[in-house]
Parts: sequence; structure tokens; C-alpha cells
Amino acid sequence: MNTNEPIRDARQLGLPKMLILGLQHMFAMFGATVLVPILVQSYGLPLSIQTTLFFAGIGTLFFHVCTKLKVPAFLGSSFAYLGGFQAMAKLDAGRYAAMEAGEKLQYACGGIVVAGLLYVVLAAVIKAVGVKKVMRFLPPVVTGPMIILIGLSLAPSAVTNASSCWWLAILSIAVIVVANIWGRGMIKIIPILLGVVIPYLVALAANAMGATAVNAAGELVPLMDFSAVTKAQLLGFQPFVTEFSGSVAKFDLTAILVMAPIAIAAMMEHIGDMSAISATVGENFIENPGLHRTLIGDGIATSLAGLFGGPANTTYGENTGVLVLSRVYDPKVVRLAALYAVVLSFSPAFAALVNSIPTAIIGGVSFILYGMISAIGVRNVVENRVDFTNSRNLIIAAVILVCGLGFSGGITFAVGEAHITLTALAIAAIAGIALNAVLPGKDYEFGTDVTEGRSADMGRY
Repeated sequence: MNTNEPIRDARQLGLPKMLILGLQHMFAMFGATVLVPILVQSYGLPLSIQTTLFFAGIGTLFFHVCTKLKVPAFLGSSFAYLGGFQAMAKLDAGRYAAMEAGEKLQYACGGIVVAGLLYVVLAAVIKAVGVKKVMRFLPPVVTGPMIILIGLSLAPSAVTNASSCWWLAILSIAVIVVANIWGRGMIKIIPILLGVVIPYLVALAANAMGATAVNAAGELVPLMDFSAVTKAQLLGFQPFVTEFSGSVAKFDLTAILVMAPIAIAAMMEHIGDMSAISATVGENFIENPGLHRTLIGDGIATSLAGLFGGPANTTYGENTGVLVLSRVYDPKVVRLAALYAVVLSFSPAFAALVNSIPTAIIGGVSFILYGMISAIGVRNVVENRVDFTNSRNLIIAAVILVCGLGFSGGITFAVGEAHITLTALAIAAIAGIALNAVLPGKDYEFGTDVTEGRSADMGRY
């Protein structure tokens, strides 16, 4: 097998290797996916890790059905909605005064249901007017910098996680680099999995010898903590209802106004991710199976998760990074990862065990994956031949990058009693789309002059 050539049908590798590749995708998404409920729990809302894992898997499988089994994307829990969860946790006026945290989470989930339905509305618009007319507002001069920002916006979390134990993070990075550059055969296409497993085994030995890490408060703590593992049951159902009072999702205008507008950012991230996956795989998924299908898959998966107490879903850049490194583009491998997530969501003990992975290892892996996302954005701009000698294009890209990096805390404004936060990515997307629409000289046409061998040609200037 020539490992320099991408693999589009993983069956040629055999079932055992396919199962391992699926495991690699599961590990790539796991840290970030479970981090969302962990962070939401720190706000005081009882979002379940098991429920999050279950709907990440179910949502991914539903997405694949909607996209005719063509798009190798994994749907994990979205970080874009963290600001909304935090705002809901702090609400203490009107009906939210003295409300139990579990019930606040129900209303937050109701807002997520509505947010997911907004995807369906955009998909209907695309289906009605055609993807070419919509994509004229989202050319590579907009989506390219947005992809770059997705990676760069995640970069601080990679550094923060790695800083808890730098030597372990550097070991993780080194294993990935060595496996990907000098590895042969199967070693070359599972660098992320090796970058987790090998440092984890080393960490076990170091922990036994008394190695320490630095926590968020700057205190020295044991390198690994197995207290949650010892307390967890081997098997257990997802707490769809048990942690809540009454039904799961509840609906209220205030909560909807807090959560639903975040869909603007999430939809732009979705389009950027579809562009990134297209650029990686070398197929134009925005045109076939179509952006309307990918949006419907993502949106309904998000609404379904919110309806039963899970966080919003989003197409995961971490798994796009795995595609880049492994060069195995078969969607069946991603569906295996989704099945793993569903099965493992029934095991509180396994969730706790995987969550015992030192944050430094997650940080080291993230160094590579997040950087890969930004590099794909650069590639998207280069391969689509965006002319940056043109002042118009230069201005659009410049404003997008400054908005995305400058508004680190986003912009918060009041709507009635609720405060709505637009994230930096949402601000950057709105600014880029608006500038592209109003500045003269727009000469981009989606889907024209596609040249064989150029990955994900989204058109030509």
C-alpha cells in the first residue's frame, strides 16, 4: 500500500485496522466533547457527560444519513454555546429567580432546540435559491480566514492544557510527529491515537513514581486522578431525565434569545468546517451532497440533543485534523467512532477512565490538530487563488482576522431581561459577510473552473 495516496475505502485495510482507525477518531473528539459538559457543570448546570457522548454519536450517524453517507465528519459538542450556558446559569430575574439549576438547564436546552431549527431555515433558503447564490456571500476570502480563526481561537486552550505538564505535552507532540513523518504502514495513519496512548502509558509510570502537574489554580497536584474511576459504575443509562425535574427541554422567550442567536456563529463555523473537510478530502461537499443537507443534518442533530438534555452539536475540527494526518477519508471510519461513542455512553466508568487522561496530553494533541485546522484555512485561500494584491480581498481578510482575535470576550448586549453574547467568531463572520456583500469588485463565482487534482475547488476569482 502506498501510504502517500489517500485511502477512500478503508475496507482495503481490513476490519481490524478499520476498528483502530475508528478508535483514533473517537479519541480525537472525546476530550473536547466531554470538556463541554465539564465546563457547563462548573457554571452550576448539571449537563451530563454520558448524555453528551450519546448524542454526539447519534447526531453523527443522523448527519451521515442526511448527507448520503458521503461526508467524513464527526459531530461533537459545540463550544460556541458555552457563553449561553453561563448566561443561563447567572439568570436570576423573573421566573428564573431562585430557580433550580436543573430546571435552568431545561430552558437552556429549549433554546438549543430552537437554535438547531435555525439551521433548517437556512437549509431551506439554500434549497430554494440555490447554493451558488448563497455561496456568493461566502467565498474563500471569507471562509478561508474563518477556518484559520477556528484553529487560532482554539490555540489558547491547547497552550493552557499543555502548560499543566510541558514534558508530557511535548512527548505527545513528538510521538505524533515521528509517527506521521517517519512511520510506515499502519503507524503512519494512526498518529493521533499513538499520541494519546504512548504518553498515557508513560504518565501511568510517572504517576506511580510521584510525578505532579499544575492545576488551573497553579497548585501542584498528582499527574493523574483516578478518584472518579473508582466511584463510577461499569454500566449505567444516560440521565436524560433523572437529573431534571419533569420533562427535559422547556421553552421560554428569554432562554431562546440567549441560546438561539449563537446559531449564527455555529452555522458559519459549520460552513467553514465543510470547506475545510472538502479541502482535505478533495471533494466539493458543499455542492454534493449539498450544503442544505449538511446543515439539516447538523441542525436536527443539535435540536434532538437539546430536546433530551444534551448540548448543541457541531462538525468537529479535531476530526478534520485526523483526516489530514491519517489520509484515510472513508466516512465509514467516522461512523465507527460514532458507534463507539454511543456504546461507551452507557459506561460511566469508561467515561471517567478516558477523562483521566492528563490535560497535558490533550494539550499536546491539540497543538497539532488546532494548527492543522488553521493550515487548512491557508490552503483553502491558496488553492482557490484568492488575490491578495486586490485591496478589497485584503480588507475583508484583515477585518475578519482582527475581529476574530480582537474580540476575545465577544460582544454582550441586552434584549429585555436577557443578555446575548455574540462570540468573536460570530462577529468575524458577520463582518466578513457584510464587507463581501457591500464592497465593490466582487468577481467570485462558486463552482466554476474546477480543475482536476485541486482539492475542494470552490470556484475561481
